[in-house]
Amino acid sequence: MSVRQGFIFLSISISLLLVVLAVYWPAFYWGFIIVVPVILLGVYQMLQTRHTILRLYPIIGSFRYLFESIRPEIQQYFVESDINGRPINREFRSLVYQRAKKVRDTRPFGTLYDVYRTGYEWMNHSLQPAHIENKHPRVNFGGPDCTQPYSASPLNISAMSYGALSKHAILALNKGAKIGNVAHNTGEGGLSPYHLEHGGDIIWQIGTGYFGCRNSEGGFDKQKFTDKARLDVVKMIEIKLSQGAKPGHGGILPAAKLTEEIAAIRDVSMGHDVVSPAAHSTFTTPTGLLEFVAQLRKLSGGKPVGFKLCLGKRSEFLGICKAMLETGITPDFITIDGGEGGTGAAPIELTNSVGTPLRDAVIFIDNALRGIAMRDKIRIIASGKVYSAFHLARIIALGADTVNSARGMMLALGCIQTRECNSDKCPTGIATQDPARYKALDIENKSIRVASYHNLTVENLTELLAACGLKILDELEPEHINVRVNGNQIANYAQLYPTIDSSCLLTGRNCPDSWKADWEKASAQTW
Repeated sequence: MSVRQGFIFLSISISLLLVVLAVYWPAFYWGFIIVVPVILLGVYQMLQTRHTILRLYPIIGSFRYLFESIRPEIQQYFVESDINGRPINREFRSLVYQRAKKVRDTRPFGTLYDVYRTGYEWMNHSLQPAHIENKHPRVNFGGPDCTQPYSASPLNISAMSYGALSKHAILALNKGAKIGNVAHNTGEGGLSPYHLEHGGDIIWQIGTGYFGCRNSEGGFDKQKFTDKARLDVVKMIEIKLSQGAKPGHGGILPAAKLTEEIAAIRDVSMGHDVVSPAAHSTFTTPTGLLEFVAQLRKLSGGKPVGFKLCLGKRSEFLGICKAMLETGITPDFITIDGGEGGTGAAPIELTNSVGTPLRDAVIFIDNALRGIAMRDKIRIIASGKVYSAFHLARIIALGADTVNSARGMMLALGCIQTRECNSDKCPTGIATQDPARYKALDIENKSIRVASYHNLTVENLTELLAACGLKILDELEPEHINVRVNGNQIANYAQLYPTIDSSCLLTGRNCPDSWKADWEKASAQTW
């Protein structure tokens, strides 16, 4: 019995009990003064569409919003850690909610941060701010071998599979993508009907399980891939090598969330956890990866094809760079997932202690592509704990071209981070396959919130650029981001993270010593 059903049953039972008692003791009629307003409130909450929690928990959920109205700052803070491991308050969840709901997101009483603490970051403005007419810039994807390039937003919806998320959540995200002109990454769970229903732009992710293009042995099926990859709404193809939440480990869909429909979409059997292999079976070397990129690009009709990874051993990525040089094949983009990334289900040790953090990974991969003179041919997408326009500006300054957000989009849908993603008991109807829960998530309302969060965040990104005297994203450089290194020492990112010279890995001239050993160890023929 769901909470909603329980409320209805309890309301009827109490009402009948009061009627019976009032027949013998008229004083019990006074009980209706309390019971009737509560029942009417509960009915109203179950019928409204703005708040999923109130639809699922019509009375108990009301206390949450009551407490927030008394102390709104309770909602806006949640504990994370600064670079020294100290707990700090963050207002970003509140920021996402406010932009999703189109309510005022200005702040009184100045910054929440201690601006003199180590690690504090900021941008320096110009005394001659720029005027940016286009509040929604686009970034073109498609290298020299791509015949169907794609123009993307600087902020897009990161990979979240149907199965991990409910059908209503996927529908809301995709409709939000359509409204906001955003790209929606499917995640490795396959291209479901709910990714296609509203016509939002799709980045189809192909993981190690080849869900959606899988043969009976679990390998890659060319024909299944071709049929779906050539759909008009599929704009780019992403080969998933690893993800930040559990690098070196396959994806997991708990059996509790596996339905007959999801099993059919993924071509798997019911009754057990769906665990993707840790590595691809179609290729086993860097050269094989790039040959697979070329194959998918051809099968898709010339659409942009890239790969996603959480950076691990530096020499292995440099092996991919050597394979690019030897084969002449380049991906159209590389998606970098930070080791701090999250998921609905992952071993705690992998979540906390494996994988390169996003900023370090972006800096390294941007430099590696510069070192082989390939940076202008390949776009970089960054993914990992991005909420605000400053987060976008910071990671773009370090080398990313666009950013994918999962956490921000989840919060825009109404996620309250109860961490029940892997239990099928998500109280907001987002990460569950329980119809009693996900049907309470109103697709129309939440899709508008997703689009609103995206649009306002990108608009605020252009405001940051303008304040710094910049007119386009390409002008954003590491020197524009400052950080307090310690109490009285300040440096910008250009000083902290210098770039290597173009082609230096090829010529050996001015190549930093810290790169030489990994470059010599790297091989196009083996990881």
